[in-house]
Amino acid sequence: MRNAQGSHRAARSGRHSRTQAAQTYAAPPAYDPYEPQGPVPKGRYAPYAPSAPYGRPAEAGRPSETGRPSEAGYEAAEQRTDRVPRQYPPLVRPAGFAPAGAVGGRAAARLAARRKRAAERPEALRRLVPQALVVAFLAGGTSAFIAQDKSIKLSVDGVPRTLHTFADDVEELLDEEGVPYGAHDIVAPAPGQALAAGEEVVVRYGRPVTLTLDGRRQQVWTTARTVAGALRQLGVRADGAYLSASRHSAISRRGLSLDVWTERTLTFMADGREHTLRTNAATVREAVEEAGIVLHGEDTTSVPPDSFPRDGQTISVLRITRGEQVREQPIPYRRVEHADPHLFSGTEVVDQQGRQGAKRVTYEVRTVNGVKQKPRKLRSDVVRKPVDEVVRVGTAPVPASVAGADGLNWAAMARCESGGRPGAVDASGTYGGLYQFDTPTWQALGGRGRPQDAPAAEQTYRAKKLYVQRGASPWPHCGRKLHQ
Repeated sequence: MRNAQGSHRAARSGRHSRTQAAQTYAAPPAYDPYEPQGPVPKGRYAPYAPSAPYGRPAEAGRPSETGRPSEAGYEAAEQRTDRVPRQYPPLVRPAGFAPAGAVGGRAAARLAARRKRAAERPEALRRLVPQALVVAFLAGGTSAFIAQDKSIKLSVDGVPRTLHTFADDVEELLDEEGVPYGAHDIVAPAPGQALAAGEEVVVRYGRPVTLTLDGRRQQVWTTARTVAGALRQLGVRADGAYLSASRHSAISRRGLSLDVWTERTLTFMADGREHTLRTNAATVREAVEEAGIVLHGEDTTSVPPDSFPRDGQTISVLRITRGEQVREQPIPYRRVEHADPHLFSGTEVVDQQGRQGAKRVTYEVRTVNGVKQKPRKLRSDVVRKPVDEVVRVGTAPVPASVAGADGLNWAAMARCESGGRPGAVDASGTYGGLYQFDTPTWQALGGRGRPQDAPAAEQTYRAKKLYVQRGASPWPHCGRKLHQ
């Protein structure tokens, strides 16, 4: 009984040798067909020789040191299809060996059953290992699959949705979802940013806006979807402003044209009083009307009424009156000269006196706030045409002397009569020239026109002719100067 129990313990540990079993039990020992036992017989089939000790992972069909079959063992077991059970020498029973059914027969039967189950265990393990590998592979692949899947919240132009994706970054996600974007669009995080589970990706499309702000037109882009949002995004102060579209109006992807007139402070100077106004008027004319200032007739403002009023601007109201004023102005006559060879050089004879004409000119008289401005010429009408002056100009040379009168002191007498001035005329207007001729005497001597209009040389020549005819009697007071 003790021997049976010891054999039982040896069988459980796998380390009880077959020789000991043969000496202990009467029944033939159960053996492992793949366990090397003694010399290897020569024959057709080569026996299998394990590359590692019993119990190592590389040994097929055997449990590893951890107690679990190894993948290498399963792989090797599947490949060893040419192994056959080994042949052992005949069992020699020692003296006194009890056969089955004798003392200890029940323990031997149990031991044989256990050994049979142990022999069947490798075959069961060989069937179980591939199934375990498949399960392990599927479990690892599923874990990796689940690890790559990410839950992302995507908001496109304000429309959010939650989705699952395997994309590595934002750009790949948008490409998978067919979401385009351009230079004027906002993508947050940036397209090249890596994605993490639970992250939120926002895409906001840009919209073109033709903005006319206080009269200045420009093209801008905004990602806001309403007029109010665009004004906030562009930094436009819209409190009290005039808007061409409602603040709640939607801005489509095609864009919008928007006029904005912000509220400004204006100061008006009218009729000696000052008016201050807060307005969002687009023109000065509208602002004047809002201020309650009435413009009459030609009244206007110091800046063009259709111009844009700037914040803090001072505008003067100009009260204008208009009238007409008529003035008569002379029209000068022309002088027409004709050469006359019968007259001495320097002598001119007026054949026709010139006469000025007259014209009537109408001017506009304008007053601004009671101050008269420079008149502006409106039209001109001729009332009387001018008459040309016709003059004959002598070209004949003046004689150098007159017989009987040369050698006298004519210069002294000229100084006595006229102070030596050829154009001198007495107070009565009757006598003129160097020698104070009257016009009839002058013309009787061959002179033309008036004596004071003739050159000095001709006047002296005519005076000598008169002296030859009448002596010094024509000059009763200054005649004696001739002989000094």
